[in-house]
Amino acid sequence: MAGKKSQNKNAPMADGYNETRAMRVAEVMNDFQRLQQYLMQPQPTPSADDYYEIGYEILRQCRAGATAVLSAEYDADLSTNESGDAQKRQLQRVLLDASARRFQAQKIYLQAVAAARWVNMRVGILQGQRRHAGHTAALQQADNALRAELAAITNERIVNDLRTKDWQAGHWLQEDPSLQAILAWINAH
Repeated sequence: MAGKKSQNKNAPMADGYNETRAMRVAEVMNDFQRLQQYLMQPQPTPSADDYYEIGYEILRQCRAGATAVLSAEYDADLSTNESGDAQKRQLQRVLLDASARRFQAQKIYLQAVAAARWVNMRVGILQGQRRHAGHTAALQQADNALRAELAAITNERIVNDLRTKDWQAGHWLQEDPSLQAILAWINAH
């Protein structure tokens, strides 16, 4: 087993977990890529009358947020000639970067799903008709349901949901960054 710890004899692993760290980075990045694919799907186009309705505003904000997360530079420079300790630190930095981006994408995803649910509710209420006074109460209920769903999307919920999903998948979570570290990374970038 000791011979399998390091692929590069010039760069021994500090603690034998660099391969595991690299696999964890790949897992987080794969999840981020899945979220990217969803976030870049076409969105419903509102009529001119509905353009400023809350659900459509949220969808536009989600698209802008997704574009910003996706277009930000990703520094994944992993030099194989570094020492094991340097590789460990680099992998931990990349894991923080990937985890913060996945966190942001998950938050945007949850908001977009809530807004899409609102669009479906609205379509069901209007049933192809123009909005009129008879729709007011039901449309207000849909707006309130969206606001409540958005309020329930907290940072703590997002981290807990992601960690639960990762734990259930059997992923190695020992060095996953804390919520505080993720938020600090987001604020710095």
